[in-house]
Amino acid sequence: MSMTDHPTLRGTGTERRARGDYTGGVYGSMLAASVVIGAGTLGSFPRVELVVLLLLTGVAFWIAHVHAQLFGARLAQEPLDHRVVLRACREEWPIVKAAVPPAVAVAVSPLLGLDVQGGLWLALSVAVAGQVGWSVAAARRAHASWRLVAATAAVNLLLGLLIISFKVFLKH
Repeated sequence: MSMTDHPTLRGTGTERRARGDYTGGVYGSMLAASVVIGAGTLGSFPRVELVVLLLLTGVAFWIAHVHAQLFGARLAQEPLDHRVVLRACREEWPIVKAAVPPAVAVAVSPLLGLDVQGGLWLALSVAVAGQVGWSVAAARRAHASWRLVAATAAVNLLLGLLIISFKVFLKH
C-alpha cells in the first residue's frame, strides 16, 4: 500500500500539511496553556523560565510527534529518506509555533505593567485564543458552514475555559 492509499495519509502534500498545521496548532496551544497552568513554582527569574519552558516543551512535543509520524504509519508505508523526514518535521512544526505567542506574551508582560501573575494570565489567555483561532482556521479551510465554525470555536473555547478553571481551582 502506498502512502496515498493509507486513509489517514491520503491527499496532496499541501492538504496533509494543512491538516497537520491545524491539528498541531490546536494541540500546541492547549499544551502551552497547560504549561502555564503548571508553572506555579518558578524560581528567581519566573518570566525567563516560563518563556524557556514554553518553547522547550513545544520543541520536545514536536520531536515526539515527528518521531510518531516517522515510526508509526509512515514507516509501514514508505521508506525513510530526507524528504519524508523533512515533511514530517514541517507538518508538526505548528506545535512549536503555537508556543511562541504565549511565550511572547510572558516576555512583554512587564512592558504592559503586569506582575508575574498578570503575565501568566496573559499567556494563558493568548494560548486559549490561539487554540480557538487554529480551530476556526481549520473549519474555514475545510469550507465548513458558519454553524460548524461557531461550534468548533465554542468547543475549543470551552476546552480552554476548562484549562483556565484548573488554574483557578488549584489556587484555592
